[in-house]
Amino acid sequence: MANVKKESGSNGGNMFSGIVIVLCILVGWIIWNFVMGAGSNFEGGVNTGHPKPGNYLAMVYKGGPIVPVLMGLLLMVVVFSIERFFVISKAAGKGNLDTFMKNVQGSIKQGNIDDAISVCDKQQGSVANAIKAALVKYQEVKKEGFTSEEATETLHKEIEEATSLEMPMLEKNLTILSTLVALGTLAGLLGTVTGMIKAFAALATAGTPDQAQLANGISEALINTATGISTSALAIITYNFFTSKIDTLTYSIDEAGSTIVNTYRKFRGSLKS
Repeated sequence: MANVKKESGSNGGNMFSGIVIVLCILVGWIIWNFVMGAGSNFEGGVNTGHPKPGNYLAMVYKGGPIVPVLMGLLLMVVVFSIERFFVISKAAGKGNLDTFMKNVQGSIKQGNIDDAISVCDKQQGSVANAIKAALVKYQEVKKEGFTSEEATETLHKEIEEATSLEMPMLEKNLTILSTLVALGTLAGLLGTVTGMIKAFAALATAGTPDQAQLANGISEALINTATGISTSALAIITYNFFTSKIDTLTYSIDEAGSTIVNTYRKFRGSLKS
């Protein structure tokens, strides 16, 4: 049942990602063609003319056909970052994660497992669910009288299984963000190359170089470079931010698991004495 749920969630997530990618590229093209390329931004009222002085929308439009692709990539970074933020925030639970960990570990150390489970029920989220699964297993091994070694192995296995069910969704779409780091740079570089080709073509004309074509080529190259770097920089920042958040959640589960195992060892030690 868990595998079916996991598979259906994965398929739904892949469909969402695909739709977002297509929509972002489409929206990027619409903005580039109809907003930036609006005749009101250019001298003479047509987008084939020179940009009006100080009109940055027209300047970016002159960056060429690579610009809408770069804008689509930038929109993807923004959309997937927002989506990851809400998913990871939900995984942390309703309350403050540090406060929750302090309360649940305090209850575990005192042997109040029922209280710890109650705290997990109030917190909710992936972290609380994984810890609750380990606490339920703790009560089972305690009733069965496992040795410390058997209990340690059983509890660690339970924590790993609970984590494998709860945590994978947190890393979903992070692969897309990491890919956008490279794609932003490469797309920007492609736009830079095409712009420089146009600039050198203007220089290669017989007689006096076409200064307007030369300026447009250099402008196209620089605009694409700037947009590509901005996209990659934002993708790097968001990817590292969310990776750090996921590491914090994973560490919280491991920390609680160690506390549960140590509590059981003390319980077994008290029986021997």
